[in-house]
Amino acid sequence: MGTPDGSALKRARLEKNLTLEEAVAALNRVTGGTSDTSQLSAWESGRRRTGLRNRRGLVALYGRSSEVLFAHQDGQDGVARVLHQAQGTLVTRWADLVEAMISVVTGAREHLVVTGSRSREKAYLEAIETAVAQNPDLVHTRVLYGPPSHPELAEHLVRLMELRDPGERRNGVRTLSIGYAGPGEALERFFVASETKAVVPLPSLHSADGFDCGIVLDSEAATGLVHHGREACAAARLLGTIQDVRELPARRR
Repeated sequence: MGTPDGSALKRARLEKNLTLEEAVAALNRVTGGTSDTSQLSAWESGRRRTGLRNRRGLVALYGRSSEVLFAHQDGQDGVARVLHQAQGTLVTRWADLVEAMISVVTGAREHLVVTGSRSREKAYLEAIETAVAQNPDLVHTRVLYGPPSHPELAEHLVRLMELRDPGERRNGVRTLSIGYAGPGEALERFFVASETKAVVPLPSLHSADGFDCGIVLDSEAATGLVHHGREACAAARLLGTIQDVRELPARRR
């Protein structure tokens, strides 16, 4: 049953004496986003669920915990809720998972490690390419377990090699390494990690196929995964040219 003032999210805004317009303007300054009053109203009423970036922004804006502000949203769907745990956060919706993965990429300054051969989300792959193009000191490592499952990933790998020569080094360090472990050579694993945060995709809670859930991990776990991925890449066969990528065997369906 609701309270007279509605959700905790709405009460937090009213306690700050902010109109919807004022709150949205302040939120967009925090996140750099383009949210509007209709979205905020829907979040407050629980008609729509707030994504991770705007959750973080509202937590910063109102000075309240995520558990308090979004309890009315998370309590409505026992499967599609965000569960806060000691070392990580479980996300159970595809849009939130993609947003979390992109946030790891855009936040990377020193290391960006990506593993797995199933990526095809356009915005995610484009974010990786942008990070590589804009930050020449970023050390990017990709580990493939078997050939790319989708042409989007194969094309992405080619674009990475067009952006950087894997044979070149910066400050004595190779800044692009793409490793290939053939089928049966190593257990396939999926994650994206920077020096500050990581996301590990998980099998779907909603269907028998796909990976649309995941765990968002903090810097301590992320650092461990960066080392894990770089060691896995060192143990794999390095792909040094665009032709190496194009000659990968086709994925069996």
